[in-house]
Amino acid sequence: MSDEPAIRVRGLRKTYGAQVAVEGLDLDVARAECFALLGPNGAGKTTTVEILEGYRPRTGGEVSVLGIDPARPNRAWRARVGIVLQGTGEFETVTVREIVTHFAKYYPAPRDPEEVIKAVGLTAKATSRAVNLSGGQRRRLDVALGIVGRPELLFLDEPTTGFDPEARQEFWELIHGLSAEGTTILLTTHYLYEAEELANRVGVIAQGRMLEVAAPAALGGRAEAATLVSWDGPNGRESLSTDTPTAEVLKLAEQFGGEVPGLVVARPTLEDIYLEMIKKAEVTV
Repeated sequence: MSDEPAIRVRGLRKTYGAQVAVEGLDLDVARAECFALLGPNGAGKTTTVEILEGYRPRTGGEVSVLGIDPARPNRAWRARVGIVLQGTGEFETVTVREIVTHFAKYYPAPRDPEEVIKAVGLTAKATSRAVNLSGGQRRRLDVALGIVGRPELLFLDEPTTGFDPEARQEFWELIHGLSAEGTTILLTTHYLYEAEELANRVGVIAQGRMLEVAAPAALGGRAEAATLVSWDGPNGRESLSTDTPTAEVLKLAEQFGGEVPGLVVARPTLEDIYLEMIKKAEVTV
């Protein structure tokens, strides 16, 4: 496996007339890494991903995806890349097995279609027509078409939209399995807990700029952030922010003579940190 990153971006810029969608963005995604790109609607996230996929031309900057400039793709490169869009089209009258088998023929070394159908949890629906699938089942079919070519790099755009909790958990297991096999994954999601579950690192985009790239546990100084201790006091809910939560809990236990009513001890969640980063970015623009 090459030491070169699967994705390398330097100074990426995309404008639409006077409107700047992406401004000076840098990014490295290592091979076999699962990377989550986070950002509010209109932040430049989708534009960035579409440039990496070769769907959208850039205004400036350098981009390398699996060693190739996606602005000048070739057939061999496309066979190494899997893409799961928010919707890959309608196949109302075709069965799941027929669709996956058909798409497999586009690739030089595809996965076995039956193996793929099983991996995305559609074995029981293999002979069902797409029109009869639920929203979550159609999303699984989208994923099947994205992985049937055995891609080295997989782009996932909001992959679990419409999934129920059980389907989402099964999908996460599939992604963990692909990562273990060495597949590089770049995903976008609005579910912060999903990014925390799947991603080795996350990048936060706002106003077309990359604010920070870090492991989910370290983003925005999260690992060193103060802990919030909350409890039910005589006059209602009370809380304090502290760097020594254990000491504070011991004091409270002594004060209450044992159990502390309604005690909650929590560090900021990834969502807390993300929202604060976006809020600050909007203020500075």
